[in-house]
Amino acid sequence: MARLSASEIAQYRAEGYVIPQFRLSPDRVTQMREALDALIRDNPGVRPEKLVSAHIEGDNGEGVRGSRSFLDLAKDPEIVELVSGVIGEDVILWGCHVFCKPPSEGFETPWHQDGHYWPIRPLANCTVWVALEESTVENGCLRVIPRSHRDHVLHPHLHEDRTDLTLNQRMAEGAFDEADAVDLELQPGQMSLHDVYMIHGAKANTSTKRRTGVALRYMPATSVFERDLRPADGKSGVAVNFAQRPLWLLRGVDRSGRNDFEVGHQRRVAAG
Repeated sequence: MARLSASEIAQYRAEGYVIPQFRLSPDRVTQMREALDALIRDNPGVRPEKLVSAHIEGDNGEGVRGSRSFLDLAKDPEIVELVSGVIGEDVILWGCHVFCKPPSEGFETPWHQDGHYWPIRPLANCTVWVALEESTVENGCLRVIPRSHRDHVLHPHLHEDRTDLTLNQRMAEGAFDEADAVDLELQPGQMSLHDVYMIHGAKANTSTKRRTGVALRYMPATSVFERDLRPADGKSGVAVNFAQRPLWLLRGVDRSGRNDFEVGHQRRVAAG
């Protein structure tokens, strides 16, 4: 069973991110690439950087036809074990976003903090960013500002009406120094974990190589997915429906006692 080492947990706590030793097998990477290609074929009208809730099979109510393969990846016991090392033994899966940046024209992901967008209170989350293809400086890998999570502060974001961005809200200037950025270069099957307050982004992909990461979202069950909150006021540039987003309790118990694990699941059963 995969497990974060003491030094990996210490880095996550101190820096806000870690690239663990664990990685997916080559066979699993091949399987997920095939699932990715099918996902893109099934969603010809959706930008491949905006494949939100890709883990919800069929019509997910958020403009994407999802795939069971991504749910299986998100529920993988070894990945859940890694997550439990930093958020505790009670783990809830609530999201999966595929960021596939095509060659030459892959969208930029502006500097941002995930917590600005999400209805989780108290705000807590670990994102596992799984590379299905080589992710390098050349093709727009994930970039982070180390230690930007430490004060648990959400900085102001500005809205941008642009059609070449993954997200339409960008960090206002003055909250950080881009010179501090670290490029998280990953090989296929490798992954990074980062905190909900971490400042991060990615440059546009102007290379000849496609770049794909699957962002798996996990919250501790001490927090609540507040379905009536609209943190980004619908201006993120990505269609979401948090009111109907299904949750999965993958490990432990719902410590808050307030999370609803029926919403979203019943809708899909009735539709199918």
